[in-house]
Amino acid sequence: MAFYKKRQQKTNGLWYPQSITVGKPASTDEVADRLSKISTVSRADTYAVLKDLGGVLGDIMASGRTVKLEGLGTFYYTANTAKQGVESADEVSPKQITGVRVRFIPETTRNSSNQVVTRSLVSNNIFGEEWGGTTGGTTTSGGSTDDEGYTENQLG
Repeated sequence: MAFYKKRQQKTNGLWYPQSITVGKPASTDEVADRLSKISTVSRADTYAVLKDLGGVLGDIMASGRTVKLEGLGTFYYTANTAKQGVESADEVSPKQITGVRVRFIPETTRNSSNQVVTRSLVSNNIFGEEWGGTTGGTTTSGGSTDDEGYTENQLG
């Protein structure tokens, strides 16, 4: 289930559904528990691998490569720049880079017509429902909690 709230956009005054998340984020422990239940790997082993995954991905991407995890998707870096650009290729410099972001593209499968059939991390059984409660003010990274206690999904 995907929850949303009604949000009026300031620029055009029109109303749109905006995705929100509910409750606390799932912890590494919870993910490790679930993975160990559906595999032959112990919870401790699963937890240890999950804890080291971020560092391994970062090391690989720092060498200029992308990382594609089957069934999940692809992680890669993009650069943020301070300026709109420069007038010639000779003027391009690393000094223009102000930061680096990690980007993620969920894995997809396509049918013979090249249409997307499935996307990892997006269930075929998901449906939208207007949120009518509160979460007690919990927040998640990538979102902000408003005075009603739910978290806006900045990606949604």
